[in-house]
Amino acid sequence: MNYSNFKVSIENRYLEDYEPGSVHVFGAISVEEADIIEFARRFDPQVFHTAPQAARKTMFGGVIASGWHTASLMMRLFVDHYLSAVASLGSPGVDELRWKEPVRPGDTLSLRVTVEETRRSRSKPDRGVLISFIEVINQNESVVMSMRAVNMLLCRQAS
Repeated sequence: MNYSNFKVSIENRYLEDYEPGSVHVFGAISVEEADIIEFARRFDPQVFHTAPQAARKTMFGGVIASGWHTASLMMRLFVDHYLSAVASLGSPGVDELRWKEPVRPGDTLSLRVTVEETRRSRSKPDRGVLISFIEVINQNESVVMSMRAVNMLLCRQAS
C-alpha cells in the first residue's frame, strides 16, 4: 500500500491535489462511555448504547457506540485532516456504509482514506468529483467501519 502525505495543506487543497491510488492515514480520536451514552440517548436510544448494566446482557456484552456515532467521529477526522477547507462543495451522498465491528468505550479511532477517483466536471469545469474509500480503524488495527464517500470540490484552475 502506498501511504503518502498531501503536498499541500488542507487550507490550500483542491481537486488536483487528491492523487488516485494514494492512501492517507489520520487520527486519533478517543471514544468515551459518557459520549456514547449521551449521543445514543439523543439519536439512537437502544439499550446496548444507553444502559451499561442492561447492555451486559446483550449479544455485545457491554455498551457499544451507535454506528451513527462512529460515523460522526469519522466525519470529524475526515474534515479536520482530509477534506479541503477551501474547495469542498458538499456531497451528494455515500455508498457502501458498513459497520464491521463494535466500537467500545476506550477505543481510539483513526482513518485510512484511499483516493479512488477524481474527475473534472464537463459541464462545470471549475469543479469535479472526488471518490474516497474510508476505513475507520481502532487501536488494534481492526476496521470497525468503512464507506465510500463522494465529494464535490473546486479545481485550482478551471480547464
